Amino acid sequence: MCGNDRWETGSGEENTGQESTEEGKKTPDSHEFLSGFWNEDRLIPSVTVTIYFGADEWTGPRSLLEMMEVDDPKVKACLNDYKLHVIAPAQMPDEEIGKLQSSLREVLLFIKYSKNKEELDRILRENKERFKEVERRAVDVIEVITNTQLKYEEREGKVDMCQAIREMRIDAEREGELRGELRGERKGELKKAQEAARNFYNLGIEVEKIAQGLGYAVETVKGWVGLRPERN
Repeated sequence: MCGNDRWETGSGEENTGQESTEEGKKTPDSHEFLSGFWNEDRLIPSVTVTIYFGADEWTGPRSLLEMMEVDDPKVKACLNDYKLHVIAPAQMPDEEIGKLQSSLREVLLFIKYSKNKEELDRILRENKERFKEVERRAVDVIEVITNTQLKYEEREGKVDMCQAIREMRIDAEREGELRGELRGERKGELKKAQEAARNFYNLGIEVEKIAQGLGYAVETVKGWVGLRPERN
């Protein structure tokens, strides 16, 4: 080393921390060299937050120690804990969610009540102005998380969630009506086929021919006319 600088690594001797003759830079002492930090350096704090996008309550651990089985208090005292900061909408009061200023507020409120139609309607009414202008990205999150298929028109990157929910429910009602009508038609067709099978059977027509004419399995027609299906 040059000049008065004393720098040894691994020998236990410490550098004097004097200014280096090269460009006036300070030479780190052994502690600073090993840690990679100057003694006057300070870290910027970082907080990790986990958002649980679920309508049910968070039941998992909320700290590192909660994930361990440690009975000995002496051992536990030597362990460093790490807290898990969880945002779970189902366990947050509406007032707390309402303090959020971004579209995350509408996302969490919708998720929280996504399984409760009456409460969801209440939230939509009480926050009508906010839900009438929800960011498209937030709507995408809601659709994926709640498995909801929404119909909407996007205007300047905003979506009217109230209208989208109404449209979704109208479509669901129409689909239910169509399914009911279809089931009714199928039920009527089946009843007609059963009556026709019994009439043809009473006229002496073979079951196999009846089944072929009606388009049903022979075993099915045998059940209609009171005969047991043949066993293999």
